[in-house]
Amino acid sequence: MKHHLRLLAISLAAASAAYSAPFLAVGDGAELFLTAGLGVRADDNVFMDPNEVDDVIFDISPGVELVFGQGTQTTGSFSYTESISRYSDNDNLNAELSSLRFNSNHDDGKTKFSAQASFNQLNQNTVDNRSVGVLSRRDVTSVNLGGETSVSGKSKIGARAVYNNDDYKRAGFNDLKTFEIPVNYYYAVTSKVDLSLGARYRTSEVQNGVDSKDTFFRVGARGEFSPNVTGSVQVGAGQRDFDGGRSEDIFDLDAALSVALSPKSTLNLNASNDFGVSGQGQEQKNFTLGGNISTKVSDALSFRAGLTYRKIDYYSREDDYVEGNLGLDYIVNQNVSITGGYTYRSNDSVLAAGNFTNNVFSLAANLRY
Repeated sequence: MKHHLRLLAISLAAASAAYSAPFLAVGDGAELFLTAGLGVRADDNVFMDPNEVDDVIFDISPGVELVFGQGTQTTGSFSYTESISRYSDNDNLNAELSSLRFNSNHDDGKTKFSAQASFNQLNQNTVDNRSVGVLSRRDVTSVNLGGETSVSGKSKIGARAVYNNDDYKRAGFNDLKTFEIPVNYYYAVTSKVDLSLGARYRTSEVQNGVDSKDTFFRVGARGEFSPNVTGSVQVGAGQRDFDGGRSEDIFDLDAALSVALSPKSTLNLNASNDFGVSGQGQEQKNFTLGGNISTKVSDALSFRAGLTYRKIDYYSREDDYVEGNLGLDYIVNQNVSITGGYTYRSNDSVLAAGNFTNNVFSLAANLRY
């Protein structure tokens, strides 16, 4: 353990003293960066289980990032990261995991289009992806394509296609595939605020479970609601139809607001109410309410804090999940940053096996050359 801590301390010190390094230009408007992360986590409940197992985990994440299209209407990036985790006591949990991410945006003044695609290998439990004594090892593939275009001086139409595939690698978990199409019509009522009318359709395929189809109809608004408040709010009605004839209704809610508290402090608020499926294939209704605040002490140092509440309705029971976090970010130079954080998680359930608390302290150095 002491050897690992000495190695991490040396790595962080070396990163903090690093000088700016040039990037590699690979063409007009394209740059290649080398990235790396060096971190340590102290986790008092690795499995997020009533029977707590603690450990200290060391993370190394080398990678590469290609940024293209700078100064043009179409910009984007492609990155690859290999995340290497080493557990001090539970070395059977050691893992090497890959991540691929692509992002592109096009904006010609009339039409906006964005494309995101990712493949992430994960080996971490969450409140609804847990099993006793093992981590939720899964491959997650996501694709998100869409945009909006002007149809008149005051109106726009937006649409997206969203695909997600959770492929679990452990027994006791159920693969999940979802495909979603939201469509919205926007009408400008002022120069800064649009009203919206929309619909959303989603299919869910659950391995060894019950497949379903969701339909939502919603109204909303987006834009700058006041000099200090921007964001979007959509409300409506939703219905999930299960294969076999059963159906469930829900109040549809999707809201995100940003409040400028001062020139250096911002409060972000979000709320949602939606259907879901757990890693064990259990059907859910999820109501989530959260907020986080960030403040810049200086150009180099900033602090953040957040709190999220989630009510998980499994139809046969309801769980209350709370997650809070504190963090700081320090920019050493244009190539190096240091992050530190604390995360608290708690789940309250009528099931004894569903109750847990979790505390995680973390420290990491991030490099980009």
